[in-house]
Formats: sequence, structure tokens, C-alpha cells
Amino acid sequence: MTHGIAATPGDLKRKLLEGRFILAPGVFDMFSTRIADRLPFEALYMTGYGISGSYLGLADAGLVSYTDMVSRARCIAEGSSKPLIADADTGFGGLLNIRHTIRGYEAAGVQAIQIEDQEMPKKCGHTPNRRVVPLKDAVRRIEVAVDARRRDDTLIIARTDARTGLGLDEAITRGKAFAKAGADIIFIEAPESAEEFERVGSSIDAWLIANMVPSGKSPVIEREALIRYGFDLAIYPSAGMAVACAAVEANFKHLLSAGSTSQSPVAAYNMAQLHELVGFDEVWAFEKQFVES
Repeated sequence: MTHGIAATPGDLKRKLLEGRFILAPGVFDMFSTRIADRLPFEALYMTGYGISGSYLGLADAGLVSYTDMVSRARCIAEGSSKPLIADADTGFGGLLNIRHTIRGYEAAGVQAIQIEDQEMPKKCGHTPNRRVVPLKDAVRRIEVAVDARRRDDTLIIARTDARTGLGLDEAITRGKAFAKAGADIIFIEAPESAEEFERVGSSIDAWLIANMVPSGKSPVIEREALIRYGFDLAIYPSAGMAVACAAVEANFKHLLSAGSTSQSPVAAYNMAQLHELVGFDEVWAFEKQFVES
């Protein structure tokens, strides 16, 4: 297995222009990245919730820093052959910070960068008590983000969290304003029914992304329905971390009760599979060529 072959810049934009629906699983570390990269997904999504939780053990509540996130984005982008969509929260500060964030993520290899309209510190989009900044300030964030990119094929995702606190009408108004400000992809967070997703799709003339979080505020809508409603991308941020946490807990509990992992009911990679996943084959090939000769 070959690692470190990054996606070609502009891949994601090209796929969207071709009319391909993008289904992107959430990746949160290099195990999840490598596994997702082996499968025929069109893109990967670096989840802020997953990075905050797996890397720092902290809630997705504005506690993870720009430095934390951009370093993880670079590692994931360099270790995958798929286009990377990445959560950049509110840009980690003021307007100057947003410019710095866009340029840093872009240099790290991120092809689509998500900026939110929440007040700082932000919170996960499927938790309560989220507040958004005034529309004028939110639009300015997007204008800065669009102006900051150095490549025309770097995509700006403009997310609004207005639905929960201010209603769907305000969220759609913001989505339209973000598109007018130059955002490539509009992200209306947490619609609360299939009918609301359909209304978003019929109201906004831009590429649209849907966030599918089982047991969150939104229903999980099947791909065919999202396409019918007018959506172009769907992210599944918890698809990896939720099952990984459940499997780890179950296997640890079996170890406690049985005193061994033998006959654990939890599916597991063997060591040969783990070695192959992390690239030991390349290490051994190098050693054979240069160390053992």
C-alpha cells in the first residue's frame, strides 16, 4: 500500500462541476483516514468534533486551536489520495485570523474550507445554546475567506447555525447572502425535517452540503432524496468515531470480564492488517534495499 499520495488540487471542484454527488465520511485520525482512503469515497471530511475529542479529549466547544486543527489537516491531506473537506470553525478569531486560517488550510492541502457564523467560542452544531453573529458580520467573514484564498479551485463552505435559534427563514436568508458574498458551498446546519431539507434545496442557488448526524437534530436523509432535493454533498462526521468508540468500549469490557481478548465478539484487525494499514510494507522494503544490503 502506498501512503502520502495527496489528492490533485482542484479535484473536488472538478467533481462538483461534473455533477457528481459527494459522499464524505468523517475522519478524525490517521487510522480512520487510511481506512476511508482505501474505499471509493469521492472526498473525506475532517470533523472538528472528532479532532477535538480524539486529539485533545475535549468537547467541540471552541477549545481546539488553529494550530491544532491545521496540523491535523496537513497530516490527513498528505496521508490521503482523496480531496479533503475540513472544518475551520469560525476562523479562530477575528477577520485577520480568518484570512490566516484560509491560507493555512489551503497550504495544508485542504480543498474545501468550512467557516461558520457562530459567536465565539463556537459549539457543535447538534448541541443547544448556539448563538450566531449579526448577518452583516457573518457575510464579512465569508467575504474575507473568499478574498484570502490563493487558488480559484479552493472552495469556501459557508455554514449558518441560525436554524436552531432563529428559525429556518433566517437560515435560508443567510445562506443566500453567503452565496452572494462568493461562498462556493452553502451549509444550513441542523434542518429538523425532510421537508426543511427540501425547502433549503429549492431556495438556495448554490452547491449545498448536508450534515448527517444520526441521533442529532436532523433526520438522516438517504442520498437519493438529498439529490432530489438539490443537495450536492453529504458529510457523515460521526460515521467513524461513533462506531470506533462503541467497538473499543465493547472490546475493553470483554477484556475485563474474560481476562483476555480471546473469543471477543468484536470484529478486529489482526496485526498483519494493522501493519499493512500503517505502511510497514514500505518500511520493510526500505530496510531490504538500504539496511540489509
